[in-house]
Amino acid sequence: MAEAYLHGFIPEEQQRLLDQANYLSPKIYPRIDFSGCTNLLEIGSGVGAQTQELLRLWPELKITCVDYSEAQIAQAKKNLAFAGDRVSFYCQDAGDLKLDEQFDSVFFCWALEHMPEPERVLDSVKKHLTKGAKIWATEVFNSSFYLHPDLPNQRKYYEAYNQLQISMGGNPDVGAQLGNLLKKSGFHTIEIYHDGFHLDQSKPEELHKMLNFWTILLKSGAPGLLEAELISAKEIVEMERDLISVFEDENAVFFYQFVQAFAIN
Repeated sequence: MAEAYLHGFIPEEQQRLLDQANYLSPKIYPRIDFSGCTNLLEIGSGVGAQTQELLRLWPELKITCVDYSEAQIAQAKKNLAFAGDRVSFYCQDAGDLKLDEQFDSVFFCWALEHMPEPERVLDSVKKHLTKGAKIWATEVFNSSFYLHPDLPNQRKYYEAYNQLQISMGGNPDVGAQLGNLLKKSGFHTIEIYHDGFHLDQSKPEELHKMLNFWTILLKSGAPGLLEAELISAKEIVEMERDLISVFEDENAVFFYQFVQAFAIN
């Protein structure tokens, strides 16, 4: 699998992943439950941003981190040095796993969206799970995004951002397909949940934090967008101006949903 990643691998992006995990953790983890599990497989572990949360929330877990990027694995080893032998690392294609262990749990977070063949990944993972293993996946549903006022520069950038991910083989709406994907791979007891953000001027501080987070997230795709000639440097600035103006609008609304799925092997 070639190293093609919407957000890139520069140090600033690696730090953004840690900041993102910290910001979104209160939304992601209230529902997830790995109690009773001891040997977890994390697919698309990146720099270990979510791994840190998993280690903190379930002290009994040992985690095997798998990512296809050597750069991300190298940074993850630094970020997770405190965990000692609770964490191990493999740089592999998740669609063709070669692991000696069997796992009683598996975790995906913002990972399947970047994978050209999520069915192949789930089939590969399934071969390494014990009967009754738990799977939790949290994924994007970018078509759910709603912003008021609807500003043309922001909309154009967002459309290009999603187009770039699709051109790389990813799926910015993979969250909506989680149930189907899990069923096709033979998982059962599938449950689908929705969560996210519906913010307006009734909670201005939260709205401001989200618009700032959203700007940073969208800008993380800017190098790839520029290289693909999907946007110009001027349009990056215009997108930022649009998002700043949203906060200044007394009728501003930000809405976005992600999808979580639980299943059993």
